[in-house]
Amino acid sequence: MGAKMTTDLAVSPEILSAPPRRTALFIREFLRDPLITASLVPSSRTLARAMVPAGQPLGVVVELGPGTGAFTVALQERMPTRHVGIELNTLLAERLAADFPTVEVETAAVDRLERILRGKDLAGRVDHVVSGLPWQAFAGPVGAELVPAIARVLKPGGTFNQFTYSWTRWAAPGRRQHRALRANFGAVEVSRPIWRNLPPATVYTCRRPQQMELR
Repeated sequence: MGAKMTTDLAVSPEILSAPPRRTALFIREFLRDPLITASLVPSSRTLARAMVPAGQPLGVVVELGPGTGAFTVALQERMPTRHVGIELNTLLAERLAADFPTVEVETAAVDRLERILRGKDLAGRVDHVVSGLPWQAFAGPVGAELVPAIARVLKPGGTFNQFTYSWTRWAAPGRRQHRALRANFGAVEVSRPIWRNLPPATVYTCRRPQQMELR
């Protein structure tokens, strides 16, 4: 990229201050395929901060649907020991890998989560999973297996952070997703609406994953 790296982050300085570029790319990909890129604009910095586990070293992080890297920036600022990103959109995955060279970017559907992590010897060893996936990703027979798979790849003390747009939380898919979280985690905390995101968002923080046999 030819950009000088900062001393603290393996991210070029212009990435930290390039929301217009990320927004334009996000909008273009949304218009090209709204089923894969399911939001019109990337998440805000305020939401990104709420999605990053606080008060402890990050350790091993897996990011689902990182898109243009709104959450990736906040995670990289905490300097995880390993950071895996799984992104279905090929263009976004390529841009993410170029912008964040220390992130292990995998261009794949999230139903490959366990296989990808087994290949990296990380299954059952993940400290945090952070998801920018829309609720549609958790629908249908394949999507119904995603929350249990996330619980399986985490350490016993690991956490899973998922956001949803506040206005969709009470819709049938949102309620179904909440039930899946409670069925697979011993504790599920729900944040207040984050009004400084567009649209406003709510963060689920899930702890005490149910320890099941890895598939």
